[in-house]
Amino acid sequence: MFFRSGSRRKASGVDVADRPQDQPKPVRTAGPATARPSEIGAREVMAYLRQHPNFLDRHPDALRLLRAPACQNGDGVLDFQHFMIERLRHDLARLQGEHNSLIVTSRGNLAGQCRVHKAALAMLRAPSFEHLLQIVTTDLAVLLDVDIVTLGVESSASRTPRLPLHGIHLLPSGMVDKLLGPNRDVLFCTDIQGDPTLFGGAAGLVRSQALLRLSFSRSAPVGLMCIGTRVPDTFQPGLGTELLTFLSRTLEITIAQWLDRGR
Repeated sequence: MFFRSGSRRKASGVDVADRPQDQPKPVRTAGPATARPSEIGAREVMAYLRQHPNFLDRHPDALRLLRAPACQNGDGVLDFQHFMIERLRHDLARLQGEHNSLIVTSRGNLAGQCRVHKAALAMLRAPSFEHLLQIVTTDLAVLLDVDIVTLGVESSASRTPRLPLHGIHLLPSGMVDKLLGPNRDVLFCTDIQGDPTLFGGAAGLVRSQALLRLSFSRSAPVGLMCIGTRVPDTFQPGLGTELLTFLSRTLEITIAQWLDRGR
């Protein structure tokens, strides 16, 4: 847009009329200063807290921002109120940390429970005994988020029979009791080197393992479910065994049912 003589234009952000160069410029009078919003003071804070007495219940982290008041009671007099408030503040921080840790642990347990339930349902859906063994030795590793799952079966035969699937290993007689102990059904090991007798060619990957006893029947040989992962601290001694025990019991019952059908 072009400017014409006598028109108004903007100069330095102010509308001015065209004028000769020798005409003195009008003096600009300072307008009223822009009103700044008033800052929040102690009165406003106190008024807000009176109207919202549960503020600290909804925002407990605000206590960490406050400094405990110190009372001056003279020489040689200690202010225990100050130390008590500081102690309460530290306790609050500790409880907050424990609360967050509990949430993380609960979410991890729930995720593990869902994985075990999916694995159990996959075994129950197997249309044949061979398919069941294939699910255990291939699909369970993905469903459980581990590196390898194998099955071991004790055998006293001198000759090694041909096994139906890769991932199923024959164990010497008495090896399950030797590994777990006669009265233990689950064993967690951490920071180990995998045993080729249990994991075959994948033993080099295994740094942590879970061994679960499998008892199919009184006449059948003892079995062992071996779960291995490359993370050294996955299966730590002292962890809960309920979920994996449920999985091994499900496998026991399912295999026993298939063996009864084949008789």
